[in-house]
Amino acid sequence: MTDGEHGLVDFRTEPARYKHWKLSFDGPVATLAMDVREDGGLRPGYELKLNSYDLGVDIELYDAVQRLRFEHPEVGAVVITSGKERIFCAGANIRMLSQSSHGWKVNFCKFTNETRNAIEEATGESRQVYLTAVNGPCAGGGYELALATDWIIMADDGNTAVSLPEVPLLAVLPGTGGLTRLVDKRRVRRDRADVFCTTEEGVKGQRAVEWGLVDEVVPRSRLAEVVSQRARELAARTDRPANARGLRLPPLERTIAGDAIRYSQVACALDRQRGIAEITVTAPTAPPPNDAEGVRAQGSTFWPLALARELDDLVLHLRTNEAEAGLWVFKTSGRADRVEAYDRLLASQRDDWLVREIRLYLKRTLKRLDVTSRSMVALVEPGSCFAGTLLELVLAADRSYMLDGARPEDSRPPATVRLTAMNFGAYPMPNGLARLASRHFSDAGRIEKLRARVGEDLDAKAAAEAGLVTFTPDEIDWDDEVRIALEERAAFSPDALTGLEASLRFGGPETLESKIFGRLSAWQNWIFQRPNAVGPKGALVVYGTGERSEFDRRRV
Repeated sequence: MTDGEHGLVDFRTEPARYKHWKLSFDGPVATLAMDVREDGGLRPGYELKLNSYDLGVDIELYDAVQRLRFEHPEVGAVVITSGKERIFCAGANIRMLSQSSHGWKVNFCKFTNETRNAIEEATGESRQVYLTAVNGPCAGGGYELALATDWIIMADDGNTAVSLPEVPLLAVLPGTGGLTRLVDKRRVRRDRADVFCTTEEGVKGQRAVEWGLVDEVVPRSRLAEVVSQRARELAARTDRPANARGLRLPPLERTIAGDAIRYSQVACALDRQRGIAEITVTAPTAPPPNDAEGVRAQGSTFWPLALARELDDLVLHLRTNEAEAGLWVFKTSGRADRVEAYDRLLASQRDDWLVREIRLYLKRTLKRLDVTSRSMVALVEPGSCFAGTLLELVLAADRSYMLDGARPEDSRPPATVRLTAMNFGAYPMPNGLARLASRHFSDAGRIEKLRARVGEDLDAKAAAEAGLVTFTPDEIDWDDEVRIALEERAAFSPDALTGLEASLRFGGPETLESKIFGRLSAWQNWIFQRPNAVGPKGALVVYGTGERSEFDRRRV
């Protein structure tokens, strides 16, 4: 299976179109039941048996998590369970993995990682706590889904177990953070984790509680009762407004015509011959509303929310459907003072539940850029509006170019950049630091100096001195320097660039997220290409055939 072989993958969906998940509500508690349709795979050639999943299943899960946050402020707890009898989830579909291209497998793991991280963020920052009711065998990616929730309750029936059998069965690793969450999140002892991850049948009953793999086991006859009780206890702790009206997320409008992709605030021009995607973000054309009530009145057209949704969809679309566009070039257009005005509203109304969700959505979308295996360059030119939230695109880029001065034929003033309060912690990277702090990790004093310059228009010289941009060519050198830089980048090995960028982007402390997207992604990427997993006699290839896998026994 190759990327795009069967047409574009569309990440836009809504509950009425779900094939694999069922949402129900009981006051402050929502239930998200996994009921995967066997014949509902995203690609032909495999059946989604035993609640196993593919990318299509996870696209729906991601959409459901988003809608629960925005459309249901009254929900304080979400129960993830299975809609099938006697099976929770068998994990990622093995047939799908074995017939997929390497790139497809890696992108699939990355998206599922991001979705599980979003569940953890919903629990920690949206105060919408997730818990899992394990009502049948829970293996591989099924257990990794449970690990992303805050509380796991398992049926104690002699049949139900949790397991991570990837190493003994498939010669690969759990792909969505399972190893990291075992030891970093659930604090499972290393020796016990080692036994657990090399035991095909997993662990059940009281031992699963003793080892910290689940939080409770209860008789199957009492599972529904105990889950309901725990969910209501957790929901009672939320600060989400029980009587507020949710904000509906209507279908996202997008047009694709040849090499052009357009939304209301974001546009992308593809140069497939050069492998470049030029992404332009437009500033708001009208001033922001006065307060959070005005945000609610504007709904999904509120500029920061529209930006988050559109950029999020574009990133996912390009990652999955345009694999050879290895260089993304970011530009902006419009008035910086308008962007700054919206940032002031996001800062002043941060305690409102809806504004909080919009800020968190922007944070998640910008994090997608941090972990995307594409080279990124930002171009700051006259007419740009890299201020505050949009300045994060410059800070997320691997390098940036800012035109020093103006072009003779251009009547617009020279380019500037502008800091706002949103650059100082509102949008942390996977390493837990703001992009400014990560950039100037060795110079904490510089951050305070930059904070004093919030609201200033910084020209090319000032921006370079402040460490906000990489190069500042004048109008004589601009075209040649930018052209040569882009051509040079496109000439390098994409594999080497992916490793280079992922190593350089996350300086400073390690977090659960940076381990997943750095350490785990690197190992999984490598293991997915090794003959022991995907060779003619590799474990992933011969699984289910009755043949024995053949391993190269040399350690490397």
